Amino acid sequence: MTLYEQLREKHRLFIYHSYEFLREDEKNVLRFHFSIDEYHFYPQWTWDFESLDNCNITLIDELAFSLGMAELVSYWKCACCPEVEVRCGALTEWQKNWWKKLYWGGLGEFFYRNGITPDFDGFMNITAPATIERRAFYGRGCELSGILVPIGGGKDSVVSVELLKKHGADIHPYIINPRGATLGCVEAAGISSDKTVGVRRTIDKTLLELNKQGYLNGHTPFSAVVAFSAELFAAMRGLKYIALSNESSANEAYVDGTTINHQYSKSTEFERDFREYCEHIFGSIAQNAYPEYFSLLRPWSEWQIAREFVKYPQYFGVFQSCNLGSKTDVWCGECAKCLYVYILLSAFLDDKTLTKIFGCNMLEKSELHEMFDGLVLDGEDKPFECVGTRDEIRLSLDMALKMRGASAPALLKRYYGFREIGGFDIPDLTKFFDEDNFVPEEFLYLLK
Repeated sequence: MTLYEQLREKHRLFIYHSYEFLREDEKNVLRFHFSIDEYHFYPQWTWDFESLDNCNITLIDELAFSLGMAELVSYWKCACCPEVEVRCGALTEWQKNWWKKLYWGGLGEFFYRNGITPDFDGFMNITAPATIERRAFYGRGCELSGILVPIGGGKDSVVSVELLKKHGADIHPYIINPRGATLGCVEAAGISSDKTVGVRRTIDKTLLELNKQGYLNGHTPFSAVVAFSAELFAAMRGLKYIALSNESSANEAYVDGTTINHQYSKSTEFERDFREYCEHIFGSIAQNAYPEYFSLLRPWSEWQIAREFVKYPQYFGVFQSCNLGSKTDVWCGECAKCLYVYILLSAFLDDKTLTKIFGCNMLEKSELHEMFDGLVLDGEDKPFECVGTRDEIRLSLDMALKMRGASAPALLKRYYGFREIGGFDIPDLTKFFDEDNFVPEEFLYLLK
């Protein structure tokens, strides 16, 4: 019997007990309660800006409950209980299927890397009341304005901010667990700190203890948590839009011959599903006066985003998107994310500039050849990081080769060997535009 089967046999039921708004230590708190048998989890979000007094409380209630539904999968996955019982909110059959699809797609990498091959119908059964009493509406009217922009500290959200600045948009940066890179990017953008929506997300330590004991661990659809939390905090602030920075490249599968996608909850498929969920569930509650979620950069490739990013050198010393180095705001110089971003930028910047940013010349690191091959070669699994397509990686490497000539570093020389043998077709991405997007008409001109 596999560990997955053992845990599901031992722990049959996952319960979503409650969510509640509290006031503690002069801060607002949203706390959830989940359990698996004797193990109880109380993850929470804290913030110190406006209270709920002027909000549509019915909408806020539903948004908070939904954020809990997005959070629960991080706790469920440790034992993969076959039954999920929701006690604090109502779900229609359509909603149950919607959530199961999100969990299924968002856990594709988790299942793959843990050697789990479940079927969609059997991996989880969700039960919940069909109806539940909501608090009565009161508070703010239906006039929404301004735009919430999630800031992760990397190049993509920088580009979104700079494009929206050209539009003259009223930008409210949204930062989960603020750190040096995210705050530095907002400062470099010249946006007033009072516009920032900064929140703290806390993971319950019981989950971490279970992971240490050998319970299952792995990747979950975190961008779905970003989506639902952004809806919640944008609604609190009365904002009209939420502009993500997910690009067309996020749609590519990571494992050859499958649909497994590390970036599932950044994909167009999830964006379409999420917008439908908002319309069906939040639209009816708020008379369609809820923040509209879309990805501003969806029409572009990562290569185009990099081409735009290098126009803003004021960010070179502060942006950072390495997961391993996020706590200390450094580029680790060893992971696939660092290598990938270095490759993209090497098409436009010289190695002296890049070495100043990353602390090393990553294209000289021949010891990274396996992850390099995964980024470049067909038939290889892509590294499980937020990286773009092989077409744009090859285009970037071609441009980097032309820029460096005979002085090409080790990994560029490796690529040259692949190119000679493989005969890669190098695409022209200068005019690429993915028409499958949800960018409001008023912003489309920024991308064309």
